[in-house]
Amino acid sequence: ETFTSVKHCKHYSSHRKFKMPTIIDRRSTRVSGGSKVADPIAINGEIDSTPQKRKLRSSSTTEDSRVTSDITPSPLKSSPSKWKSPRRCVNDSPKSTPNANRGAKAVNLSKSPVKRRLSESFLEKPMWNPRDMEQLNGVKEALHVSRAPSNLVCREVENNRILEFCKQAVEQEKAGSLYICGCPGTGKSLSMEKVNKVLVNWAEESGFQAPDTLSLNCSSLSNTSDIFGKILDKIKLRRKINSCTSPLQYLQKMFSEKQQSAVTKMLLIVADELDYLITKDRAVLHELFMLTTLPFSRFILIGIANAIDLADKFLPKLQSLNCKPAVVTFRAYSKDQIISILQQRLKAFPYTVFQPQALELCARKVASASGDMRKALWICRSAIEMLESDIRDSINSLDLPSLHGGVSDQQRDCACDKALIHESNVVRVDHVAIALSKAYRSPVVDTIQSLPQHQQIILCSAVKLFRGKKKDATIGELNISYLDICKSTLIPPAGIMELSSMCRVLGDQGILKLGKAREEKLSRVTLKVDEADITFALQGIRFFRNCLQQS
Repeated sequence: ETFTSVKHCKHYSSHRKFKMPTIIDRRSTRVSGGSKVADPIAINGEIDSTPQKRKLRSSSTTEDSRVTSDITPSPLKSSPSKWKSPRRCVNDSPKSTPNANRGAKAVNLSKSPVKRRLSESFLEKPMWNPRDMEQLNGVKEALHVSRAPSNLVCREVENNRILEFCKQAVEQEKAGSLYICGCPGTGKSLSMEKVNKVLVNWAEESGFQAPDTLSLNCSSLSNTSDIFGKILDKIKLRRKINSCTSPLQYLQKMFSEKQQSAVTKMLLIVADELDYLITKDRAVLHELFMLTTLPFSRFILIGIANAIDLADKFLPKLQSLNCKPAVVTFRAYSKDQIISILQQRLKAFPYTVFQPQALELCARKVASASGDMRKALWICRSAIEMLESDIRDSINSLDLPSLHGGVSDQQRDCACDKALIHESNVVRVDHVAIALSKAYRSPVVDTIQSLPQHQQIILCSAVKLFRGKKKDATIGELNISYLDICKSTLIPPAGIMELSSMCRVLGDQGILKLGKAREEKLSRVTLKVDEADITFALQGIRFFRNCLQQS
């Protein structure tokens, strides 16, 4: 029927000597001139491009064929793609395919630079499988305190000072003493181990004689004077000592004579837990440092202690004895340094273990408390155990009645894998919060966690209200923030009089400070506890965690 109508049109056009306008389908595409291009004639839903059809078209007049050839697109050229608005494709070319570049840039365009930096490490690696015992044990081992990292970060300045001191003593073959102090868990002993290895390699490469090393922990000595016997055993001269001569006396005599001291190598003595040598008269500590002042001494003494004020107590006496040591202080780790060290230990794994916000919470709390890196490692391992417990509870509570009949164990395990949500495969903020609560239990945190829900909402409102430079607010302003949180969570709010009564209760417990005013809503409210304690206490509850994370 279609071919008949086409022939009839051709006969009519040749008889009347004028051209019929081209019939354009609705599905035709639009060209740049605003006109439309007709699609090939479809028969039974398929495009007919047979030689017979081309022959029928060629049977038309010369003018018809010329006009048709001018407006009909070549079969090899596809219709141009639909242009996108420049507002929607900032980084795309107009001729690029839709959604070609939107997937990778959607995250970058939708997040602020701060949030993007926090989530970079979370997005660039795949999730790990905490039910894989090999992966689980590998992560736990990497976060163990006894595991020394291959590269010591955040202590480059202190390590360089210790290394330069040792290099100068080896080059000049001159005795000297150094005192390393700092809080526990700040990397003192680990830094000394790394410096010792670098010193030996440097001496061999530079052509110097590498010193012998004696590392001892003073807390293991049954008697403080035994340290001199340990030194004598290291230089292998114990067999020449007379019974009436003490090790200290023999060392003093030996390094006062040039002939006897010339046969010994330089000896690097690393005395950890040096404060255990302190006695009432401090004689042992003074005699130990005075060994480095003997005329032909070959000792490089490095003492390590946790007490920062120890140097102030015994340095004046040592200065009067002309044996004052150089001092290197290891400061407590900051939040950024703790995050860097944790990331350095975890970067060897090809998968993401912690949420960035979880690591930041751990680092912030440890840095504000003590800066002890050992405590941060313990908290991370404890948070992984919290994740293990959650996964076990999820598997035990999983209800799969359709899988119990005639289904293999492999299929059942596959179903369990799919039932676990994607977010549960990483250590989250709530896991770290629970681990922190075990490590740092304080009366303030316990009090906040035991408060009724509306009083906790008031504290959450106060934290959000006091962010920035604002330190206090009126009851009316606090009520507005309180109503916003209740409205967003569909919790029926309390009235302003009840809110004022709850603020007085919190004031009696020492959490808030409530001023006096003529009108109740004009009374000023101030937090008497740290905002970090409130955040830490409420972090384990999803509702409050979401409220506190909102800006």
